[in-house]
Amino acid sequence: MDWVSFWDGAHSIYVNDRHKAVHYARITADIVALVPDPAARVMDYGCGEALGAADLARASGQLILADSAQTVRARLKEKFAGDRKVSVLSPEEAALLPDGSLDLIIANSLLQYLSKDVLKDLLAVWHRLLAPGGAVVLADVIPPGVSAVQDAGALLSFAARDGFLAAAVIGLAKTAVSPYRKLRADLGLTMYEEAEMLALLKAAGYAPERLHPNIGHNQRRMAFRAVPVK
Repeated sequence: MDWVSFWDGAHSIYVNDRHKAVHYARITADIVALVPDPAARVMDYGCGEALGAADLARASGQLILADSAQTVRARLKEKFAGDRKVSVLSPEEAALLPDGSLDLIIANSLLQYLSKDVLKDLLAVWHRLLAPGGAVVLADVIPPGVSAVQDAGALLSFAARDGFLAAAVIGLAKTAVSPYRKLRADLGLTMYEEAEMLALLKAAGYAPERLHPNIGHNQRRMAFRAVPVK
């Protein structure tokens, strides 16, 4: 199994429905705050189930949901069938969009599942797709030294604030023997130092900056905004 197969199948990464709902609500609110104007053309790359996509679409002129997981895409296409503001694309389809056709690209909680070479290739594609003044936001980037234990602590703090602490404790115990934990041990997660990410973005033709706060609840992770230098 690889990461795409994991996210394309049934998994228990969320401890209960409350966790899933508040997780997506927090992420959606953080992303909506980054939309530059109501006419912006936005792509959520590696969107996953995109439970907040309707809210993001309302804040945008056009929304593209792009994901590698075929089953996830099929569900999103069914959900947004007939909605002319929302398109659902594979990564291959997204790469064929016209030059300069996007104002904002969000890649949240994605980079840890990609190799650094794949990210470099994506940065080149996104550079071409962004209109002048557009930006890419890379969020939930994991720095070296942030462990699964620290991630668990961030989840417990989040759960305590949002009313699912008992479920989170039980869920973390289940995660210890879950396919996610095995994949994380077998495949690892790609991590970046802050300086490394800034240098990588600059080398790819962007003017980058560190964003504060990170998208989502885990503030041990990082976010970056990068504007293409045309």
